Amino acid sequence: MNRLLSVLVFLPFVYGAEKQVVVDPAATEVHWTLPGNLHTVHGTFKLKRGQVRFDPATGAASGELVVDATSGESGNKDRDGRMHSSIIESQKYSEITFVPDKIIGTVNLAGDSTVQIHGAFRIHGAEKEATLAAQTHIEGQQLKATLHFPIPYVQWKMKNPSNFLFRVNAVVDIDIQAAGTVSP
Repeated sequence: MNRLLSVLVFLPFVYGAEKQVVVDPAATEVHWTLPGNLHTVHGTFKLKRGQVRFDPATGAASGELVVDATSGESGNKDRDGRMHSSIIESQKYSEITFVPDKIIGTVNLAGDSTVQIHGAFRIHGAEKEATLAAQTHIEGQQLKATLHFPIPYVQWKMKNPSNFLFRVNAVVDIDIQAAGTVSP
């Protein structure tokens, strides 16, 4: 009976309190994929910083993930120069951010979870509503997460890099492999 009582006293602390995730930029990879008619272009960005707070009981979330827009690269100097100067305009808009406001689904504080993270995505001077699909694994205080979301950059008023020979999709896919720590 005493053991059951101690578990019941401990549960509100574990599941009712707000949690904080600090994402490690050095252990996080941000990949983008842009399909085209001749080939698919792959590239990366670097995470500057990331911190997310969430309430497991309500799903309320806050914080931000900040990507360094100037770090974007695809392995082709000319293509990257065009991307930075005329598409994402990284000298003018040096950060890409995601500010979560709600987690849809249950984050298991031990083991695997599949959730959606809703919030505001800021890129190229504009803010758009976005929902990221996320798979998480928490072991102790260590978090590993895989996030995926499409960016309809043409719909969001960014320039399409297509030309008369090479045509690309109007949506770029973003995949993030994140690692960090979870604390109460």
